[in-house]
Amino acid sequence: MKSAVVTGASTGIGWGCVKILAQNGFHVFGSVRKETDATRLSQEFGAAFTPLLFDITDEAAVAHAAESVKRALGGETLSGLVNNAGVAVPGPLLHLSPDEFRQQIAVNLTGQLIVTQAFAPLLMAANGKTAGRIVMMSSVGGKNAMPFLGPYNASKFGLEGMSEALRRELLLLGIKVVVIRPGAVATPIWDKADLVDTARFGNTPYRAALEKIKTVMIAEGRKGYPPERIGEAVLTALTAARPKTAYTVNPAKVQGFILNTLPKPWADRLIAGQLGLLPPRRKEGR
Repeated sequence: MKSAVVTGASTGIGWGCVKILAQNGFHVFGSVRKETDATRLSQEFGAAFTPLLFDITDEAAVAHAAESVKRALGGETLSGLVNNAGVAVPGPLLHLSPDEFRQQIAVNLTGQLIVTQAFAPLLMAANGKTAGRIVMMSSVGGKNAMPFLGPYNASKFGLEGMSEALRRELLLLGIKVVVIRPGAVATPIWDKADLVDTARFGNTPYRAALEKIKTVMIAEGRKGYPPERIGEAVLTALTAARPKTAYTVNPAKVQGFILNTLPKPWADRLIAGQLGLLPPRRKEGR
């Protein structure tokens, strides 16, 4: 039986990956941080799902989980590792604390390395089977940065670079590495955008723009793709005979095309204009 480890499986994209993989014959080991989530997912997916309790920044817990998966596989090769777990730290870069920035990088970048190092040995070819694959959950924000998502963008830009290096290093071992770049996805993270404490930045020049981008994020998220759509891209990445190095799954195709095509200064002004970030025009003197 095909098997995969999916981190951050409790909700959103991770849940969508578990659902699609389980429906297509995979046994899924899904990481969660709460016992209640482990119980809920086990009830929802039944025998096709095994919960793993760990935080991806906890090296000892991740190593323990990898050992339990190794025992469960009984010498068989793990078909896939889906590095999905992540967080988003919003706010203007000039006014976020270094600790907040460090936490973003610790989860979205260092945590991915911790998990990859722990589970990579299980992806090695065994018993005449081909090696497993690694899927890295990046974002369209790993190619184009947005105001007030600087820490998140930094982590995803970093993940893109790490994934490219890893892909080339693992050619030696026959392990393919595929990046998935979702755009807006209808997940609970967008509802949480309404909880962002913009009042915290009330004494900065950015308060009005923060309120505007919060509204945009909620609206875009609610019309985003369902999480299962990303799960289908992950299924393709794990099963295609010749997978692409990256798959972009973005409902805002036109917007993405424009941002990727325009000269950067033009794109800067376009985004800034939408959010009220352009400086006021100087009045001509008489």
